[in-house]
Amino acid sequence: MKRSVPLALAATVAASVALAGCSIDQATGSGDSVKVVIGYQSKTINTVTAGTLLKALGYLEQRLQQITDDGGAKYQVEWQDYDTGAPITAQMVAEKIDIGSMGDYPLLINGSRTQANERSKTEFVSVTGYNPKGALNMVVVAPNSTAQSLNDLAGQKVSASVGSAGHGTLVQGLTRAGIDPVHGVDVLNQQPQVGASALESGQVAGLSQFVAWPGLLVFQDKAKLLYDGAELNVPTFHGVVARKDYTKQHPEVLDAFLQAQADATDFIHEHPLEAAKLVADGSGLPQEVVYLYNGPGGTSFDTTLKPSLIEAFKGDVQYLKSIGDFAELNIDEFVNDEAIRKVFAERGEDYDATLASTTNPTPGTGNEVWFSDSEQTQQVEDPTALLRAVKTARAEGKTVREAYVIGTELGTRWFADKAVWVRNGDQYAAFGTNASAQRYIAQHPGSVIVGYDQAVAEVRP
Repeated sequence: MKRSVPLALAATVAASVALAGCSIDQATGSGDSVKVVIGYQSKTINTVTAGTLLKALGYLEQRLQQITDDGGAKYQVEWQDYDTGAPITAQMVAEKIDIGSMGDYPLLINGSRTQANERSKTEFVSVTGYNPKGALNMVVVAPNSTAQSLNDLAGQKVSASVGSAGHGTLVQGLTRAGIDPVHGVDVLNQQPQVGASALESGQVAGLSQFVAWPGLLVFQDKAKLLYDGAELNVPTFHGVVARKDYTKQHPEVLDAFLQAQADATDFIHEHPLEAAKLVADGSGLPQEVVYLYNGPGGTSFDTTLKPSLIEAFKGDVQYLKSIGDFAELNIDEFVNDEAIRKVFAERGEDYDATLASTTNPTPGTGNEVWFSDSEQTQQVEDPTALLRAVKTARAEGKTVREAYVIGTELGTRWFADKAVWVRNGDQYAAFGTNASAQRYIAQHPGSVIVGYDQAVAEVRP
């Protein structure tokens, strides 16, 4: 049974932040304290239970303080924030980061890059969150772009962070479209924010990135969705790696970290809207964008190392070879579930039952209306019901802060007012991309595309 995380723990955030800040001033540590350096990505929404949310809640510091209070060592926690997984890996190779979180493709590179040195060698110890179809990575284009599919990007410049999960999705998507991912497009290796500026200024035709960048740009009306990674129907995920040399010396730190990650995972399941607020405050992202991914129907936050994810991970190895000269990586040796299994046992929870479950642990349909005058949301059953809820709200003079809808074809949660809507008789379907909507129309004669506001106006009670 899932353990509830008391809200009172959040009240210790200030003390926890003070503890983390103190460690930065004492970067070399002291003779009677153990230092742990955590590499995270504040804007990578799929890693928040091992990064932004975990830091905000202070759960790791609390777990380590308990060890100290019980007569153990003192600990210094240092949080280092990065835009992508690559610099975290570089710091782990240099033995300057002990525990880090990143996406699946960067995890491959991490394992490959660190294994040459026993002191830097890492293990993949837990998952932060995943999407069973790959919807966490997307390709977006400018709002006025005429592109309808990846084929329309052939021969053009596309921004991506080479080696990232977003880049991996681009490579796989182009390959399936029959486009050489190396020579068929001109990939510009750019950090996400640089690529976002390049897209806005017209320097690139498309941007392929991981969460939360596609959603952020679409929310800001700076882009529209061209390709949903869910079309690949291959799981994508983010996870935690730890340096074996460090965790061998300090196994209690890894245990405390994974326990704290489990606490944060429970928190996001039970308080998704509050979690989104904490992440928004810690990352600078709009809360509406955070909640797109962290709310019901979004990312599945689950720490277990599921076989389906590991099989997809093994399938990604060919991608690793396609982008450069990397040492062979034995996935079975790199993945180690011993520590996370121990955490489940300590909490009295059934690891194998959670491992076997493919249900998103955050309750709710994912079709949801968030009103401006409330910190509560209204869950509805399907896209048609969502339109009715918005229509009713407008009639009552309520302002809708945001509405989210689950895509009819691929199941991806998306902004309702940015979706492509199709009317089929009295029912409505929603899609992230025009290509997805057109496939539905081809299979449902008589159905037509309608605008969001039109759909709200004409939906029947």
